[in-house]
Amino acid sequence: MGKGKLEKFAEMDTFENVFQFPFSQMKDQSFDMRGRWHEDYFRNDNPIVLELGCGKGEYTVGLAKLFPDMNFVGVDIKGARMWTGAKQALAEGLHNVAFLRTNIEIIDRFFAEDEVRELWLTFSDPQMKSPRKRLTSSYFLQRYRRFLVDGGIIHLKTDSNFLFTYTSLLLEHNAVPVIEKTDDLYHTGGLDDQTQRILNIQTYYESMWMARGLNIKYLKFALPHEGTLEEPDVEIELDDYRSYHRTKRSSLEKAK
Repeated sequence: MGKGKLEKFAEMDTFENVFQFPFSQMKDQSFDMRGRWHEDYFRNDNPIVLELGCGKGEYTVGLAKLFPDMNFVGVDIKGARMWTGAKQALAEGLHNVAFLRTNIEIIDRFFAEDEVRELWLTFSDPQMKSPRKRLTSSYFLQRYRRFLVDGGIIHLKTDSNFLFTYTSLLLEHNAVPVIEKTDDLYHTGGLDDQTQRILNIQTYYESMWMARGLNIKYLKFALPHEGTLEEPDVEIELDDYRSYHRTKRSSLEKAK
């Protein structure tokens, strides 16, 4: 690990808005604030919204500025990136922001039943070879049900046509209600006022992909507690690119 990363990790240990609990630390302990985020950290009853895979925290911080009457928690395992958003939130006195460094696979260990109102998935890895690892898979949606309110809202913003198509098919297969859907977010009219306000927030990677001419896709859906979730048995064409101008992820043309 480079010196810069070590310094950021050390500084984050002093940040009051950062909680660091990677999987290795959670094997033999529980998270005491689970079910008590309102009382012990935010000290209000405002809705809690998570950004999973928050990276540098641009969306978490941006949303917190737009909606001061809501609470936001950015979640990621990569602390050196998270440092940027956490430091900005402290510098700007944003008390409705927190960051949690942990593995998303164990996210339900940190939030109790009905504790979270909404989720944001911003430019998640599409995991074209690994359905179980996709953050919109039936595996993860079932996990989100453990802490999302019934009918809680999930937002997916992605450059990946594969992930957008996969998620759309999964929602259709399981009759999950879709609220908004577009495969070209910045050239779509008729979006609600809240979505239009959120459009002003762009991550570094989003700007990079837009500069390459990629359309940004957006899905907003409500996740009910009831009902069995199953994977769609459909092959989907793979994305033909990777980040940083590399070639596509697999020699295959399609995946389920």
